[in-house]
Amino acid sequence: MSDKHGPRLLATMALVLLASGAQPDDRKTIGRIERASPDLDRLIPQAAVVEVLAEGFRWSEGPVWDRRHGRLLFSDVPSNVAHAWSEKDGLSTYLKPSGYTGPEGGGGREPGSNGLAFDAQGRLVLCQHGDRRISRLEGGRFVPLVTRFEGRRFNSPNDLVFGADGALYFTDPPYGLPKTFEDPGREIGWNGVYRLGPDGRLSVLVKDLKAPNGIGLSPDGRTLYVGQSDPDRPIVMAYDLAKDGTVSNGRVFFDTTPLKKNGPGAPDGMKVDREGNVFTTGPGGVLVLSPKGSYLGTILTGVPTANCAFGDDGGSLYITANDRLCRIRTSTKGQGF
Repeated sequence: MSDKHGPRLLATMALVLLASGAQPDDRKTIGRIERASPDLDRLIPQAAVVEVLAEGFRWSEGPVWDRRHGRLLFSDVPSNVAHAWSEKDGLSTYLKPSGYTGPEGGGGREPGSNGLAFDAQGRLVLCQHGDRRISRLEGGRFVPLVTRFEGRRFNSPNDLVFGADGALYFTDPPYGLPKTFEDPGREIGWNGVYRLGPDGRLSVLVKDLKAPNGIGLSPDGRTLYVGQSDPDRPIVMAYDLAKDGTVSNGRVFFDTTPLKKNGPGAPDGMKVDREGNVFTTGPGGVLVLSPKGSYLGTILTGVPTANCAFGDDGGSLYITANDRLCRIRTSTKGQGF
């Protein structure tokens, strides 16, 4: 090929590979796709593979697509670091510290940021384990959004999702505390699911889950999903969500117990596509569930898997799998793309 047209042709070839679900031959791949229903073929191409984009992390978490800069941001929670990754620039450190800003050596086993999200103004919002709060990044500074409920410090906010009206929903298990569930520094006696309304009012929605973790919303905003990472009751819950932000009719949306044979892991982070399918981490990797809670299959990574997020044009699912950042091409697209 000529020097004039070479770069353009290579870029075109890369886009074709991505669209088809195939990947460059020199990129490492892992796992496989377990297809429990033919309906999964509409969501994940037959040729799709799980490609490894970066590795060497202690526990990768909280991926979110940064549209403004065309990159993925994600957390390495034990390392108190948030990273950025893009096809163009590869891996770089984005924030350090990311979740614990106190004296060196403090903040427990998992001091860093966990779940990440962008608000309607395009500002990054972080669940900060070590600082036991949710903050917004503005001008290189952390601006706390919520730090306490009725005067008591949170355990360690874990994951979050914004509603269409700007309300922020988040979970607060104790994984960021030095002794987790038995930590003497706990000030709240439950592990809750909360809502911060557009008016600034903070309310607790759910108090009866042992280990609420990942959180998501249906495309119509009428259903709130919460994953529970309790190994004795590894379930995804669904709640009817009213316009005023209250929840009712809590029920088990999916019980992952029968899938423990697929490998390690429990419900953790999740994302919902624009058709209402739920992509939730669980035993063996990322489980794909229909809007009615039917099991369609699993993206098997072979390792405990923390979270996932849609990115690129909305048709790529980025996966934080233990010490790795991975990606798989999908036929469906995430909400908002």
